[in-house]
Amino acid sequence: MLLFSHLQHPYLFLIFALRMKKRLSDLWIGHLCMLGAEVVWGLMSPIGKDAMTHGISGFNMVSFRVFGAAICFWIASFFTPSEKVSRRDLFLLFFAGLQSIVFNQCCFIVGLSLTSPINSSIVTTSMPIFTLILGILFMHERLTLTKTFGMVCGITGAISLIIGSVSGSTGEGNIWGDILCMIAQFSFASYLALYQGLVKRYSTVTCMKWMFLFSSIAIMPFTASSLADLAWTEITLKTWAEVSFVVIACTFLSYLLMMRGQKSLTPTQVSVYNYVQPIVATIASTCMGLALFGWMQALAILLIFSGVRLVALKK
Repeated sequence: MLLFSHLQHPYLFLIFALRMKKRLSDLWIGHLCMLGAEVVWGLMSPIGKDAMTHGISGFNMVSFRVFGAAICFWIASFFTPSEKVSRRDLFLLFFAGLQSIVFNQCCFIVGLSLTSPINSSIVTTSMPIFTLILGILFMHERLTLTKTFGMVCGITGAISLIIGSVSGSTGEGNIWGDILCMIAQFSFASYLALYQGLVKRYSTVTCMKWMFLFSSIAIMPFTASSLADLAWTEITLKTWAEVSFVVIACTFLSYLLMMRGQKSLTPTQVSVYNYVQPIVATIASTCMGLALFGWMQALAILLIFSGVRLVALKK
């Protein structure tokens, strides 16, 4: 009996160590997935904006993103294990799709067409704040001094990066565009806070195929006329390539990565990666000759990643 008790403790410790290793591995995968998703979303800003200035309207872009991603996810579902979704969860997936896809994408893209890219980028930094507040209200997430300081670092860095960049565009902001972009951030934040348990019950492809299908049905009455009026033959091959990148990489691939990250991270940790988008957008604009990169941008990037790190800490 004494020998068994001595062997039992190392055995339990080994099980505990293996579980902790798996948990840490899942966390790292979650963080890498969110980083990848935000990098792709950051590239969407200059690429999608260029497409929308060459014959593709905001409603057209929303239609291509939602319809195209729905087709991609349903094709992918034929190559993954089939899952039966209950009627109650289908009902929840409908509203999850409205909040994370319809309201988020429609409001942001239409808002971006009204306001300046600088204003819309500043507004996107509000999402982690909304997510943290909703997480405290609905997910019993604790507001610590470290998370608060991380939020402040991230917001300061993002705003410094955007304001400090020298852009070739001189477009002015619009209050209604700013409000629409703000609604988009609140909509996605509420999705992260309210549907965390739902997305963990099913695979990423299962959740996405239903959410994008419901979203396609929801936007069809509002975007059908815009697609009918599109001068399809006048769109250049370069513009179609940009639209394809937005659909396949910035929607299908990025939502796969985002959903995988959401399974391992808290809503606040997921949302704080939103600060990565201005970094990628600024670097891409610099490479395209649309902006200059200096010491202020480097300092802002350091602040943003410091904020992400602080909010991501468990303790």
